[in-house]
Amino acid sequence: MRVLVDVSHPAHVHLFRNAITELDDRGHEVRVVSREKDVTTDLLDAYGIDHVPLSAKAGGAAGVAREWTARGARLLRQVAGFRPDVVLSRLNPTAAYVSRLVGAPNVVFHDTEQAGLLDRATTPFATVVCTPAEFARDAGTHQIRYEGYHELAYLHPARFDPDPRRLTDAGVDPDEPFSVVRLVEWSAHHDAGAAGFDPDTVRELVDRLGESGAVYLSSEGALPDDLAPYEAPVAPDAAHDLLAYADCYVGDSGTMATEAALLATPTVRYDPYESSMGNFETLAELGLVDSIADERAVVERAVELAADPDAADRWRRRRRRLLGEKIDVTAFMVELAEEVGTS
Repeated sequence: MRVLVDVSHPAHVHLFRNAITELDDRGHEVRVVSREKDVTTDLLDAYGIDHVPLSAKAGGAAGVAREWTARGARLLRQVAGFRPDVVLSRLNPTAAYVSRLVGAPNVVFHDTEQAGLLDRATTPFATVVCTPAEFARDAGTHQIRYEGYHELAYLHPARFDPDPRRLTDAGVDPDEPFSVVRLVEWSAHHDAGAAGFDPDTVRELVDRLGESGAVYLSSEGALPDDLAPYEAPVAPDAAHDLLAYADCYVGDSGTMATEAALLATPTVRYDPYESSMGNFETLAELGLVDSIADERAVVERAVELAADPDAADRWRRRRRRLLGEKIDVTAFMVELAEEVGTS
């Protein structure tokens, strides 16, 4: 079986990397096409995954249109030459359209209820749309709901065991208290009308969390000069090791909030949307993620958790309960790819 995997964002690397390896180990021919955005290609290289870059992130509406038009043409050439039996992707209209054009089934993994136009432009053309069971929208008769989250494709205990050496090699002591603060650019298609932390709020977080231990910043964009010394020193592919040993996570990234919660790290998510997302409702009910819309309240809750010596034990108990109800998403992904690709 021939499998083509479209990877256009760092989160997609983590979502698909274990399935790529497992499909290859099972004797299937796997081709990965990539996009030069943030650390996407760096992560693929770090995990030893061969890939074909098709485009680089462009700025502005006109630049984005040119990039994705060119990407679609290049993807069509790749698909026509490779002749995949199945195409795996996130919510990506280019992959869906090209797959439909050449008659290859496209399996889409989708977990963002706010995707809006991108959702409407992609899901009708997909063969299968896979969503977490809590996903709050109906994607049609070709939707498959599963008991898991994208992040469990790489953070399920069967797939990930944090390595303290990844931290010590970077100068981080895993046995000493520290917090992680994540800052995103809010430039994605589903981020319209939203904004991240005010820079002064970030400075306050650094100062006040610093009373309980070290503070490491993870940022999609360049940090101001006064915050640059706090940038996390670990390699991009060691970010989950850093999260696993952290005493507190706070940030405006939904993905990293979910990752931290699944690693039993006390988690505060800044949620300027104030919107309903099924996965965060479940994580809140279990006490694994505190989603807060007010910046001041976010700061106070994060400072409280970082100073609480019992928080980690509470999160570990809650994580065990969650994992008892969820699946290894990579195993599900591989089984589904084989089912669709050989039918």
